Amino acid sequence: MPGWGADDLTETWPVFMASCNAMRFKPEWKEPCTIAKDIDVKDGAAMRVFFESLFTPYQVINPDGSNEGLITGYYEPLLRGSRTRGGVYQTPLYPVPADLLTIDLGSIYPELKNMRLRGRLVGNKVVPYASRADTEQALAGKEMLWVDDAVEAFFLQVQGSGRVYFADTNETIRVAYADQNGYPYKSIGRYLVDKGEMTTSQASAQGIKEWIKQNPTRQNELFNSNPSVVFFKEEKLADPRIGPKGAQGLPLTAQRSIAVDAQFLPLGAPVFLATTQPNSTQLLQKLVVAQDTGGAIRGAVRADYFWGFGSEAGEQAGRMKQRGQMWLLLPKS
Repeated sequence: MPGWGADDLTETWPVFMASCNAMRFKPEWKEPCTIAKDIDVKDGAAMRVFFESLFTPYQVINPDGSNEGLITGYYEPLLRGSRTRGGVYQTPLYPVPADLLTIDLGSIYPELKNMRLRGRLVGNKVVPYASRADTEQALAGKEMLWVDDAVEAFFLQVQGSGRVYFADTNETIRVAYADQNGYPYKSIGRYLVDKGEMTTSQASAQGIKEWIKQNPTRQNELFNSNPSVVFFKEEKLADPRIGPKGAQGLPLTAQRSIAVDAQFLPLGAPVFLATTQPNSTQLLQKLVVAQDTGGAIRGAVRADYFWGFGSEAGEQAGRMKQRGQMWLLLPKS
């Protein structure tokens, strides 16, 4: 694994231990997670011996036999909001609608594990839920809160979670991913590329936001090209240093947590990632932990790298569209 010997494993150790606490009841994880408790949290050399002795790295390969894939980035943004509509606060965020049905297809067909169908009940039939273009009308009066920037609200849904600051009460809350409307995520960057509005290299978050500034009358057209809508739940921000929870149910750690496709990689497992820094050839080779999923994260060699909270993290995440390789570390049998 290129760069394995140079990585500071003490940075990943707390993330790995948190996942161990969640996975220690699985037979194959019991021994390594028990041994891990006795390792000094500052002893990187001991951690390296631990992984090399108790784990086997498997390079992740795509179904077509290739060993490279797309590595993107995400972060936790900060928006400005209000609990009531008025003034600049005109863009709603929604909680999970009461009439949203979620059907676990894996409970009926085991071969469809991790697949869910969402919709609503009309009479005795399940029909698709409202798409993005119809959400405002379908959920009028059911808004959770209002924010001052429609563009940032859209990108909040892409990130999956964020923070909202209320100036009137000097309070900051977290809005965490709760569910979505059942439509597959479609990239608005890809939409603009397919329309000939920009090149693939220009389709970063920053590039898309600049395009919207230049084409404000086409903002709704662009947003509605992605029919997927994310619903949120409000959480208290007890400790601003702690990241949002990922799909594993554990807080994400900046630059040591990734989102993966759970159909290919198990949540909670350590993954060695070999890629490059955003929009750069500078190497980024780290042991990370698969702790999250995402609507756009599909495929075997595919990861979303969590950069943390705030504008600087957002700059890095928005530019990150790199090629990379991945190795899954699993306990030796």
